Amino acid sequence: MRVTIEVIPNEKQRYPTVGDWQWDGDHLTISVSEMDNWRYEMLVAFHELAECLICKHRGVDQAVVDAFDIKYEDSRPADDVSEPGDDPTAPYYREHQFATCVERLLSRELDVSWKQYDETVVNL
Repeated sequence: MRVTIEVIPNEKQRYPTVGDWQWDGDHLTISVSEMDNWRYEMLVAFHELAECLICKHRGVDQAVVDAFDIKYEDSRPADDVSEPGDDPTAPYYREHQFATCVERLLSRELDVSWKQYDETVVNL
């Protein structure tokens, strides 16, 4: 297995998101939107890594996750800042919730204010 983490301009993401994971055979690419703060960018990468590895372990297919996320983003009301994975109907709801828990734990160890971090992510 090979894992690549890339920090890219937000507008280069495949759909409106700050973090994305894609498998190509045994190569995993995690794309994270630029936030001019390495700790914020790596928190997103850490979340995506945890989420996708648990999805892989549990047989949650990337295509199903992508389809849900894209549909969610396409139908999102303008004032809604929720994450697709927080929707209880998301096919990767449990995986996303766990990833958020470990992301929050890591943020504490990196001395990152969750409130400031979350505001930065929401404002992208």
